[in-house]
Amino acid sequence: MKKLFESLKVGDLELENRIIMAPLTRCRCDAGAIPSEIMIAYYQQRATAGMIIAEATAVSPMGIGYPDTPGIWSDSQIRSWKKITDAVHEKGGKIVLQLWHVGRMSDPCYLEGELPVAPSAIAPGGHISLLRPKKTFVTPRALALADIPGIVKSFAKGAANAMEAGFDGVEIHGANGYLLNQFFNAGSNQREDSYGGSVENRSKLMLEVLDSVIDVCGAGRVGLHISPQDDEHSMLQSDFSTSLGDYTYLIKEVNKRNIAFLFVRESANSANCVGPHLRTIFNGIYIANEEFTPEAAEAAVENGKADAVSFGRLFIANPDLPARLYRNEKLNELNPDRYYHATIEKGYTDYPELDRI
Repeated sequence: MKKLFESLKVGDLELENRIIMAPLTRCRCDAGAIPSEIMIAYYQQRATAGMIIAEATAVSPMGIGYPDTPGIWSDSQIRSWKKITDAVHEKGGKIVLQLWHVGRMSDPCYLEGELPVAPSAIAPGGHISLLRPKKTFVTPRALALADIPGIVKSFAKGAANAMEAGFDGVEIHGANGYLLNQFFNAGSNQREDSYGGSVENRSKLMLEVLDSVIDVCGAGRVGLHISPQDDEHSMLQSDFSTSLGDYTYLIKEVNKRNIAFLFVRESANSANCVGPHLRTIFNGIYIANEEFTPEAAEAAVENGKADAVSFGRLFIANPDLPARLYRNEKLNELNPDRYYHATIEKGYTDYPELDRI
């Protein structure tokens, strides 16, 4: 493999390779949504990635929707994240923070009794992740027009806090059925005001958040994460032409902001892929993600289908993934039973590394 190991300029950042660590929720935080001490070792072990996109991190207490996940709104969270960014930088790595608000994908048990918020009062299907006994989602509270500037400010504050914590940049989570995706998607957004209806209106919150974060970080340190198949958390899956049109509009507007990168979670095996078209029109670095083997990733970069490729599960099991790929070494077996487990190191920081075998 050669192309994956070429250096890459991503906005203001210079990456040593094109192997990106995907943002991965692992539920290892302490009370108060504070990153735990074991997270320092976890991220430092993976510092040889061209860039780490740290796990989804709530920009406000109302953005939480899973147990033991991190936040970026308090001084104590900033201090704990700073230990992690320092550890990654000590090993020569780059790390950006994914800024997150789950919107309706939450429950009052995570929100001190408050209802989750969403563009419209429409509950998603299914059950709340990781909560036992199983519980269906409640109907969220539709955000009033007067509430929306507060959402934008929370992302801007999260970005400012991330930079104070030493991150090299941020990624806006606009995918996977969370709040910004809920506004963009015509199924979850039934508003009749200036944030609903047309794709121009449904894109408005995502673009306002981008603008606010760019004002804080500079465009060269900002990325956007999207999932054009809309295949998570009860998102309406539009016909191909509608989806293509909506995402084309969004990315043309994003281009006006000159952000550093676009992260696209879409399997190449999906029917009616939107990503290949977005690749041709986006004017920054295009990071592909989902179900890539190392060989497929090398081919995607070699053939110009992506500038870089992001791996999730492979980075969970192989903290030294770039070295293993470079040396064509065997990859570790993944332990899915330990994806999520608060404060437990097993299946988190104990995967073998080449220099420890």
